[in-house]
Amino acid sequence: MLIALTGGIGSGKSTVARRWVELGATEVDADLLAREVVEPGSIGLEQVAMEFGPSVLTQSGTLDRAALAKIAFANDVNRVKLESILHPLIQDLALKKVSNLEGIIVYTIPLFVESKSKLQFDKVVAISCDEDVRVDRLIEQRGMNEAEARSRIAAQATDSEREAVADLVIDSNCSLEELIKKADAIYLGFQEQL
Repeated sequence: MLIALTGGIGSGKSTVARRWVELGATEVDADLLAREVVEPGSIGLEQVAMEFGPSVLTQSGTLDRAALAKIAFANDVNRVKLESILHPLIQDLALKKVSNLEGIIVYTIPLFVESKSKLQFDKVVAISCDEDVRVDRLIEQRGMNEAEARSRIAAQATDSEREAVADLVIDSNCSLEELIKKADAIYLGFQEQL
């Protein structure tokens, strides 16, 4: 059973994914795949450097994520260019990864709406959370300032856009304990469908 788990930055996706892994799921994380497709020597890194210039590379030739983020999130044109390079590479790698897995597989994909994934999902689960709560989480947990946090949130699909394509929605405007309970209930439903 292949489950897409989506939600905006700071919504609680990682918490839900970790809990499902504890309960027996296998996770494939699109953010980790995004790192893999731009490793040194990869076609992804070559294409990103060609598009955005040498300033996105460190002296040792690896991707300078902070420099790329500044350029990519500076405007929608740059962000779309970056996504057009990375999304196909990530999707191809995801297809390879999930094809060898069994049981409940959770594909954690923040940009589900934006990427138009080629994978065939049995269920799509969206995590929704108020923007102000997400901003607070990003400031506390990731060290962003408010402007950075709001910029990252604005660059992604809205909760309503994700909810429109979801089979199930988890409202994460709650305590960690309550979020875990919600995640457990949904996972139990998946197990019953196996």
